[in-house]
Amino acid sequence: MSGSLAPTGLARRSRRLTDQETEQRMLAAAARMISSTGLTVSLEHISLEEVIREADVSRSTVYRRWPHKDLFFSDLVRELARNATPTILAEEQQLIGRVAAQRPDWLETAEQRQALVAELFRQLSLLDFQTLSGSPAWRTYLALHATFLSLTDEELRRQVQAALAESERAHIASVARAWQQLCGLLGYRLRPELGATFEDIAAVLDATMRGLVIMALSMPELASQRTSARPFAAASTAEWSLPALALAGIGSAFIEPDPSVTWDTERIAAVAQALTALALPPG
Repeated sequence: MSGSLAPTGLARRSRRLTDQETEQRMLAAAARMISSTGLTVSLEHISLEEVIREADVSRSTVYRRWPHKDLFFSDLVRELARNATPTILAEEQQLIGRVAAQRPDWLETAEQRQALVAELFRQLSLLDFQTLSGSPAWRTYLALHATFLSLTDEELRRQVQAALAESERAHIASVARAWQQLCGLLGYRLRPELGATFEDIAAVLDATMRGLVIMALSMPELASQRTSARPFAAASTAEWSLPALALAGIGSAFIEPDPSVTWDTERIAAVAQALTALALPPG
C-alpha cells in the first residue's frame, strides 16, 4: 500500500508520551481544529475522538487525564482564552509600506503628510474590517466572550475571564506600540490636552472595529456600504467605508502633527526608506 496514513492515536510509539506531553498535544490539536472553522457558542461540534486522532496520542492516557469530555473542554476553553484576541499587525505593516510607495511625494509637505495619514486610515480600516469579518480566530474570540459568563463552574469562569483580560491587555499593548511607532515616524503626537495614552486610542479603535464587525453579522450591508468623499484632508475624492470614516474620525480626535518635528531632507529620506521597508514580506 502506497502513501501515508493519517495518525490514529493507536500506533505503537518508540517512546511512551508523558501525561504532560499528552495534555499538550491534545490541547494543541483541538486548538488547530478550531482555528480552521472558529469556535461556536457550543463545543459540541468538537469530537474528543477526533482530537485524539489529530493529536496522535494514547486513548487510555487521554481518558485517564480527562475521565469526562466536559473536563477536557474546560481545559480547552482556558487554553483558547489565553490567545483569544485576533491580530493582523504584519498585514497592516505591509499595507502601510504599499500605500507609502504609491506616491513618492507623500512626505514633501505638511498637507501631503496629512493626506498620507488619511489614506492610511482609509485603507487600513477596510483591511482590518474585512480580515476580522472572515477570520475563524475572530469567531472564536466572539464565542468566548459570549459564553464565558454562562459557565456554571465559578472558578473556571474566573480563570477564563482572567485569561481573556490578559490576552486583551497584551493585544492592546501591541497595537499601542505600533501606533506610537507609526506616529513617531510620520511626525504625529497625541493631542496633549486629552491626557490620553496610545493604549487609550488602541482600546477605543479596537472596540469600535469589533462593534462594527458584530453589527455586520446581522446587517451585512454595513460591509459593502461606501461613500464617495474627501474627508480628513485626504489627497483626493475616494470611496470610504463606514469603518474607515469611524476610525479616521477617532484617530483624528486623538493625534495631531507634532510641531517639534523638523522635516528636513535627511528626515524625509529616512522616513521614506523606513516606510518602503514595511512593504517587504517578513523573512
